Amino acid sequence: MITSYTNQKVKRIVSYIQKNKARREDNVFIVEGMKMLVEVPKKNVREIYISESFSQNKKNEQDMQYIKLIGAEVEVVADDIFKKMADTQTPQGVMAVVSQFHYELADVLGHKNGPAPLVLILENIQDPGNLGTMLRSSEGAGVSGIIMTRDTADIYNPKVVRSTMGSIFRVPFIYVENLPDTIRLLSQKGIKTYAAHLKGKHSYDKADYTGPTAFLIGNEGKGLSKEVADSADEYILIPMLGKVESMNAATSAALLTFEAARQRRG
Repeated sequence: MITSYTNQKVKRIVSYIQKNKARREDNVFIVEGMKMLVEVPKKNVREIYISESFSQNKKNEQDMQYIKLIGAEVEVVADDIFKKMADTQTPQGVMAVVSQFHYELADVLGHKNGPAPLVLILENIQDPGNLGTMLRSSEGAGVSGIIMTRDTADIYNPKVVRSTMGSIFRVPFIYVENLPDTIRLLSQKGIKTYAAHLKGKHSYDKADYTGPTAFLIGNEGKGLSKEVADSADEYILIPMLGKVESMNAATSAALLTFEAARQRRG
């Protein structure tokens, strides 16, 4: 059992939680809680850490059996050390080191014989909660995948991972160096791109999204950059009443993708 905060494994876990660089170098991220662990593909689980009290609680016997079936290395950690390791205020007693996912553009566009691609394109989204919520709502709307600029928040940030509620394991995503080039590539593949923009002349619910579609969502404070917005085929507007000037980025993404889902249901 691990009983010291100076234990090298403990220090490594803390670095994965706190530092994007550490996660990237070791190609891993951290998942907390039994509910999230069950969602992870077993082959991606590298190590599991459980608190002493969790391991000794008879109510957790079924969970302990599942943990053993995963086949990864399991370490028991003293409660006070586990609390220092965790990113959450009230740790649930289970934590796992998980291999990162790697996708190509083809994965984001979905299967050739599946529904028409429905893609969410994000430029410089900074809030981890927003990004996680976008993944979660994207899965609910049937989005085939997500494309992000390199300056978007790290999708493996623990706050993002928690906010996805498991969608991070099921929605393909990629980061790209040059978004306008990627948007042009999508156009070549027959995917129509729409920029959510205050200069849009038509309401978002007037366009036809039943064909291959991609929505562009910009930074929470600045919106889309001119270069990226101008790369889109069309500007669309989310009309608002009152004195509200702009919509939350995650809310905008949900409105657009669920409108596409509604149209596709017929």
